[in-house]
Amino acid sequence: MKQLINIDVPHLDEATAFYTHAFGLHVGRRFGDEVVELIGGEAPIYLLLKGEGSPAAGHDVRVYSRHWTPLHCDVVVEDVEAALASAVAAGAVQEDRIRSTRWGRIVQIADPFGHGWCLLQFVGRGYDEIATAP
Repeated sequence: MKQLINIDVPHLDEATAFYTHAFGLHVGRRFGDEVVELIGGEAPIYLLLKGEGSPAAGHDVRVYSRHWTPLHCDVVVEDVEAALASAVAAGAVQEDRIRSTRWGRIVQIADPFGHGWCLLQFVGRGYDEIATAP
């Protein structure tokens, strides 16, 4: 299986600038005026131009203020403080303190378009520190 990540955004140029500066991605391709492919991670990210208030899933409309969704993306980084500083400088909002766990360190952020993200720094064996055999 191959995964692709699609992110709805209200302003394509602003979103491209944010994600390239915050996460070190770069533009792979453009698809007309409504889609930008970002590469540099393990899965490509497609920024999809979708206007505020446009139809979304079900009876919802798109809003780009901070919102909750049961799905978010994690970015694995080498240095969580440096990654957080880059993300905030690019326009992210830090939503919690950096927390330490048995597997590493984590901090929650929101991008300028209301989407939640986590920055993860693995330590030791990462998730293997807490994994159990099936």
